[in-house]
Amino acid sequence: MPRRVDCNSSHDNVVKTGINTKVSGKIKIHTERCKGCGLCVEACPKNIIAISKHSNKNGYFPAEVVNLIDCFGCALCAIMCPDTAIEVYCDIDIVAVESEKKDRLSLGTLR
Repeated sequence: MPRRVDCNSSHDNVVKTGINTKVSGKIKIHTERCKGCGLCVEACPKNIIAISKHSNKNGYFPAEVVNLIDCFGCALCAIMCPDTAIEVYCDIDIVAVESEKKDRLSLGTLR
């Protein structure tokens, strides 16, 4: 069964520590399972999913990724998918904090 990873909650946990992060997402659509209902297309806030012009082996026109670079891993597409045909992954890059900020963080004086 495809899984859903919540990039937003991971991001929130890192942000609370005061460390800069960059969150990017990746989705995988299982085209043979997809029936092309379009719910994921409507749910995606970044418009990275569209309905394919090519049918799958079952005769459906499945969803496909058209602009993955804008994905931030919100997983709304996977939540909306009635066929559980979408997997969502996220990547969180932690940016190093400058030494002055580290000292102020440890003293609790960062503002």
